[in-house]
Amino acid sequence: MQSIALVVRPDFQVMSLAALSAFEFANVVAEQKLYDIHLLSEHGGPVATSALFTSVSTQPLGQAQFDTVLISGAMDRSSASSRINEFLLQAYANCRRVGALCVGAFALAEAGLLDGRRATVHWARAREMREKFPAIKVEEDRIFVVDGKVWTSAGMSAALDLTIGMVEKDHGPDIARKVAQHLVLYHRRAGGQSQHSAMLEMSPGSDRIQVSLDYARKNLRRELSVEELADAACLSPRQFSRSFRAQTGVSPAKAVENLRLEAARLMMEQGRKSLEAVAQETGFGDRERMRRAFVRVYGQTPQSLRRSLGPVADAF
Repeated sequence: MQSIALVVRPDFQVMSLAALSAFEFANVVAEQKLYDIHLLSEHGGPVATSALFTSVSTQPLGQAQFDTVLISGAMDRSSASSRINEFLLQAYANCRRVGALCVGAFALAEAGLLDGRRATVHWARAREMREKFPAIKVEEDRIFVVDGKVWTSAGMSAALDLTIGMVEKDHGPDIARKVAQHLVLYHRRAGGQSQHSAMLEMSPGSDRIQVSLDYARKNLRRELSVEELADAACLSPRQFSRSFRAQTGVSPAKAVENLRLEAARLMMEQGRKSLEAVAQETGFGDRERMRRAFVRVYGQTPQSLRRSLGPVADAF
């Protein structure tokens, strides 16, 4: 059985507790106790969450004798205490891995544990981390990053992606997939996935435009003409094109390309299919067309992106 400890501070992000659900449900799906979960704070006792209306009961910091130590960030952006920094240094020396949830990465940075390492954090705090800690290789457009025994995640829900990633590392993809299913997640996001979602960024105001986007996402292998998308939305092509641009800020063709790019990138992160197969399955049709789209949007070729994702994929 592996012991997991989450260190919290007053005003910690309540969403951090949800990240522990990955370990909880790993116990459920395995029908045995794979993980023993502990909630720690500097002095122990009740600790208020960022939600203000609730607090959690914690154990005081002792010796860092756990398999995995995680730390959450504080919403007030205060620095971790010297005692917490000392505990994190002990954890790095004694534990199999240490990790930070969202802005908890700043505590690892303050302890010097991220110097010379790749790390991520919530996109809104990435610039601050880069300026305060220039020795860190900040990868702001990542869900989570694994560098050796140090794991860091982006904001909020990405913390759950990180802990499911830990479950997969420990017990394999089948257990991780079942945990994601129990948590009613659409899919388990790989660490290299972007913090930004094409569907979320477009966020149309009407159900009809949303239906057309859902249709496009499920049928990326098709040509997906304006006429076909308009038919899915039960609108005329002219009315559809006008409404689509007004609500999403992009043309239907650009939206489809964004969805294809996101799907192709996800396929590259989660498997080792050939680039030709990825291009076919995401509707680009051929590798060259996909290459041009990647260079235009991401500023690099699919081959370069795949190489940059390699260490994350290899961690599993």
